[in-house]
Amino acid sequence: MRKGLLGMLGKPRRILPLLVVVALIMSLLPVVASAADRGPWASNVSYTVDDTVTYSGNTYKTIQSHTSLTGWEPPNVPAMWQLVQGGGEGGSDTIAPTTPANVTVSGVTSNSVTLSWLASTDNVGVTGYDVYQGTSLAISVIGTTATITGLSASTTYSFKVIAKDGAGNLSPASETVNATTAGGTGGGGGQLPKHILTGYWQNFINGASNLKVRDIPNQYDIIVLSFAEMDPANPGGVTFNVDPSLSTALGGYSDADLFSDIQAKRAQGKKVILSIGGELGNINLNNASPNVTNFVNSMYGIITQFGLDGVDIDLEQGMNVPNLTNAIRQLQQKVGSDFILTMAPQTIDMQNSTTSYIQLYNNLKDITTVINVQYYNSGCMLGRDGKCYTQGSVDFLTALSDLTLQWVAPSQLGIGVPATPSAAGGGYVSPTVVNNALNCLATGNSCGSYKPVAKYPDIRGAMTWSINWDATTNYSLANTVKPFLITLP
Repeated sequence: MRKGLLGMLGKPRRILPLLVVVALIMSLLPVVASAADRGPWASNVSYTVDDTVTYSGNTYKTIQSHTSLTGWEPPNVPAMWQLVQGGGEGGSDTIAPTTPANVTVSGVTSNSVTLSWLASTDNVGVTGYDVYQGTSLAISVIGTTATITGLSASTTYSFKVIAKDGAGNLSPASETVNATTAGGTGGGGGQLPKHILTGYWQNFINGASNLKVRDIPNQYDIIVLSFAEMDPANPGGVTFNVDPSLSTALGGYSDADLFSDIQAKRAQGKKVILSIGGELGNINLNNASPNVTNFVNSMYGIITQFGLDGVDIDLEQGMNVPNLTNAIRQLQQKVGSDFILTMAPQTIDMQNSTTSYIQLYNNLKDITTVINVQYYNSGCMLGRDGKCYTQGSVDFLTALSDLTLQWVAPSQLGIGVPATPSAAGGGYVSPTVVNNALNCLATGNSCGSYKPVAKYPDIRGAMTWSINWDATTNYSLANTVKPFLITLP
């Protein structure tokens, strides 16, 4: 052995290149293996195309490179992960869940019906339920309650429920139940028109126009004050006052001035609400007690102080859905039946029926006025047809809206866009394109290459970030989009 080795060393010109090649190949092998198979999915990890991970007993493959965040679990973001058929437990499961039992009508309004039922069982696990209105899928939920909205007053509807598991097995349908909606008009929204324009008013300085609320044009139906601040001394509590720097820039604009301006807008039929969250903001509802009570009391105090109509949820850093649901319900009961509730989820928050925002909407849909999806800062996202669409186009707005309309009633969905290119990192479209997207969704006209699966004449409207940025172009968006909204059916 030693002699053979010495003999090899005596021929360096022929052997050395071979050794180098072999060493390079061996050094690459573990890199290739680790780049392809990343083990269990985890947050804050950089994944590249064709990486595979395991999650909840299934295997997923990366289809878009990204750094994972909490809430971006593979089943929640099909724009980034593709289920590997036959990978994990899901590929061999052929047993269907049991039939949902004891489906009952637990609540009705003039435009909604709430159902509840006993949980199904499954050999691996039930992942959700599909609720059918007649023969059409009305909504998909995770829990054992569902609220179907967008219904007509004094009308009888029939419903049934089907359970499903992670492998796609479906249970037999439950017994059909009938429900009759109440008469009159119900739900959140007060005296708002059918199609509305929502805009955010910035309570801070960032390069956009500094505005007093009194100077906001009448085209805006809902004015969203942004943002409430988390109160570190009062867990769950929030605070809100005119920002000192903004006050100075506006010549001493005070809380009293803001109150007066808000009441003048409300006298004109406008709704003024307060937003929680924003890009960097959050609220502390991780604990039910005392946080929920502190949130409700502090928010109600602000609503009373400034004479506001409700709340906007713009949480981009995650949320505790049960506690937030409880808090909003309590707040709505204190404010009354004219309470306005809006939401502004990011595009990725609406990519499937199991996200936190969809869960929150399912819990609160009977009092939700509108969900304005932020169709910007999004990159490429999947539409209803499974294709990836690039932000900043009519196809992006229509394909992504069509996807969300599987789970959100048209009368509660709005298109959120930046008012100018400077208002967002990407996704700007001209106001004319916004009108084309609304027209495409409502009537089937003015579409791009994407054609929605249906016409949605009840589409609620549009939202922009922000009124202050719109002011920098002499309100080009408001002056273009609001007149068009009035023409929709």
